[in-house]
Amino acid sequence: MKLLDLQGYASPEDSKTHIRIPFELEEGCGKLNLRLQYTPKTLENREKALRLLKDSYDLYILPQNREYAIANADHHLPLKNLITLSLDDARGYRGACHRQDEVQDLYVSEGEASPGLMAGELVPGPWSVTLSLHCIVTDTCAYRLEVWTTEEDSI
Repeated sequence: MKLLDLQGYASPEDSKTHIRIPFELEEGCGKLNLRLQYTPKTLENREKALRLLKDSYDLYILPQNREYAIANADHHLPLKNLITLSLDDARGYRGACHRQDEVQDLYVSEGEASPGLMAGELVPGPWSVTLSLHCIVTDTCAYRLEVWTTEEDSI
């Protein structure tokens, strides 16, 4: 049964923010499936990437080390968007998947779960997914979150 099919857009101003997405899990669920995808992954504009790197060096690198960082900025390219997912059930935290993948197919059931998520009872009631928009470097980044259930606990 499909529980969520949410699409949205993020911009650089959304970096370092979180989006909490609640949903209700009904009794009888054998496996909860989640799919997070976003695009684009990479900032293709080299000049813009170098400008963003320089801005970050000004914020996070000691002044005496900035010249070296700017000279070696190519080591930090390409810049990539990063959105990760964490999951909470009616009782609390069920894990996080802080991965670089732009498409993540995840699941949790009583007996098994994707790495980063905790297997265990699929408690009926309020659940939520939190999308953490760690870094959005492209002008826009489209994301989609799908959540659905199946009755059987199988991969």
